[in-house]
Amino acid sequence: MPRNNSHDYKALFVNDTPLLDTRAPIEFNQGAFPLSQNIPLMTDDERAAVGTCYKQQGQSKAIRLGHQLVNGAVKAQRVAQWQRFCNSNPDGYLYCFRGGMRSQITQQWLKEVGIDYPFITGGYKALRRYLIDNIEIGAAMPSVVIGGNTGCGKTDLIKSLQNGIDIEGAAHHRGSSFGQYVTQQRTQINFENQLAIQIVKKLENRCQRFVFEDEGKTIGCASLPTAIRNAINQSDMVVIADSLDVRLERLIDEYIVKMQREHIQRFGEELGWTKFSDYLAQGLFKIRRRLGLERYASLVQIQQNAIDIMQSSGTITQHADWLVPLLEQYYDPMYEYQLNKKSARIIFKGSHKEVAQWLEPT
Repeated sequence: MPRNNSHDYKALFVNDTPLLDTRAPIEFNQGAFPLSQNIPLMTDDERAAVGTCYKQQGQSKAIRLGHQLVNGAVKAQRVAQWQRFCNSNPDGYLYCFRGGMRSQITQQWLKEVGIDYPFITGGYKALRRYLIDNIEIGAAMPSVVIGGNTGCGKTDLIKSLQNGIDIEGAAHHRGSSFGQYVTQQRTQINFENQLAIQIVKKLENRCQRFVFEDEGKTIGCASLPTAIRNAINQSDMVVIADSLDVRLERLIDEYIVKMQREHIQRFGEELGWTKFSDYLAQGLFKIRRRLGLERYASLVQIQQNAIDIMQSSGTITQHADWLVPLLEQYYDPMYEYQLNKKSARIIFKGSHKEVAQWLEPT
């Protein structure tokens, strides 16, 4: 039995529904949804030509040009790609930008080969509006913020909580100057979409209070939505106070061991080591002015020595020689200064385990 076109946006995201995005690649690359696959009706050049025709000669001639550009073997190839997607994802939906002409044409061409596949009413624009609205809803929920010095495991704790909102996971960036991953950070739109989908799912699971990490205005190159930033700046705080040794162990595992392994896996042995070395060097370079040039030059040399020893012998302990002064002389004083300005909002302070227990729902 054919399914109806959908306007139940919440169900699409809660159920992780596969989505066929028929927009042009340039539109998809600017922003899309986690489970969407781009199989466009028109390429970027074809879309541009049809758009120009529409502005100059009107809709009917633009539609005619579109059919001329996507015809014969070209049309057959694209329909075949859609068919494969539909057969692999029988419960999915298709969409274009507004749920208009491109969705209707795609749906009609699929019907011609025996597939009745529904599209999303309102298209990408309606889905995007729905997600933006849910960011506002999430920001208005009661919330608590987790703070603590670098290496306290704030993000790990957020991920372990049923009501935790993983902002850095949504941004695909860990927030610090060393926060980038091997793979590229998400676009601003994709960050917001990921963040909103988390909120939608938490609300569906009847979360009554959200837990955020103490974040600044930006996470890497992504800007935190104003409503979420305001919620973070106004909420009560719990602070993780772990020892330097415990934090150092976490940082070496996260930023040294795991990142070296991921670089090697992605780029191979030789190039992977080069990329890994560049990643650590760039992390220091980004904060060189705040460190002061003399201290920066010293840490660069110590860092490179630690990388050389790690590559030749597999020993990682020398990385403490630059991480400890970086924490003690830069990150910790900076964060303590910021935290002192928020002291009136702190309602609990303890170790990672104690904060986790305090945050457990009663």
